[in-house]
Amino acid sequence: MSATANWSYTAKATIWSLTGIDDWNKPAYGPPVVIDCDYGSKTRRKGVEAGREISVKLYVWTEYADAKMGDKLAIGEFTSPTPIDDADEVIDIGRDADTFDRVADDYEIATG
Repeated sequence: MSATANWSYTAKATIWSLTGIDDWNKPAYGPPVVIDCDYGSKTRRKGVEAGREISVKLYVWTEYADAKMGDKLAIGEFTSPTPIDDADEVIDIGRDADTFDRVADDYEIATG
């Protein structure tokens, strides 16, 4: 973790990775992973594809590089093997350079 991230990513979030679809045609998720992060929210609509928009509920900033669209994310530390009811779907991921330390890139994860 970069020195800047160590200073700024003081919150925790939990991510459950989407692993596929189960026998009942429901999403299946891997075990929870707790990450260091910071987060915020602002009212914003995001175009997903032509003619379709979604509302972004939360932005999470982290050095965690393994998030992907369809994963579930909740603020806080959780040990439940399945996503908690308050977990939101990852709908977009942005990647930014580690400007100061050049140790690990930063990611902006949007949920909706």
